[in-house]
Amino acid sequence: MPFSLAQPCEYREEIKKSRFLTLAAPITSAAEAQAFIERHSDLAATHNCWAWKVGQQYRFSDDGEPGGTAGRPILAAIEGQDCDQVVVLVIRWYGGIQLGTGGLARAYGGGASKCLQAGERVELVSRVQCSCHCLFAELPILKARLGELEAVLEGEQYDADGATLQLAIPEARLPDLQKNLGDITRGRSVLHKF
Repeated sequence: MPFSLAQPCEYREEIKKSRFLTLAAPITSAAEAQAFIERHSDLAATHNCWAWKVGQQYRFSDDGEPGGTAGRPILAAIEGQDCDQVVVLVIRWYGGIQLGTGGLARAYGGGASKCLQAGERVELVSRVQCSCHCLFAELPILKARLGELEAVLEGEQYDADGATLQLAIPEARLPDLQKNLGDITRGRSVLHKF
C-alpha cells in the first residue's frame, strides 16, 4: 500500500562541507509539484535537484550535477520508501570538496530517504467512483453513515424527489455501502459504479 506525507517536512545534513537541505511535501498533480519546486528553490544555492511522483507520472532533475547523480537517486528514494503523490527538493550549497558521483548519489538519495522517513506518513487508499439516488427523507441517514464506510461525498445533484450522490469509496467497502443503501431505501436504490 503506497503512502504520502501528511504535511511538508525537511531534513538538513552537512557532507564534506557541502550543506544539503531536503524538503518534501504531499502533492496531487504535476502542476502542484512544479509550483512547490519553484516556490522553495534557492537561486543562491549551487544546485536545486528534485523528483516527484504522482501515480504513473514522475519527473526528476539533476540541476547541473553530473547526470544520474541527483534526480534519479531522489526518485529511487521516493519509490524505496513506498511513497506516491510526493515531491522532494534537495538544495545543495557547495562546500569546496568534490563528493564524486557515488558520493553525490548517496547524498541526494540518502537525504531524500531520511526526510521521507522522518515525515508523518498517511496511507493512500484507492477509491472507486459510484453514484446512487436517495429521497429527501433518506439523505441525512445515508450521509451520516458515509464516514464510517470511509466514503467521500464528491457531489450531489438535486431533483424533485431527492438527490443523486457522487461517492468515492474503498473498493472493499462497496458491499457495506450497498447493504446500507438497500436498508435505508428499502431496496429501491442501488449503487452505480463508474
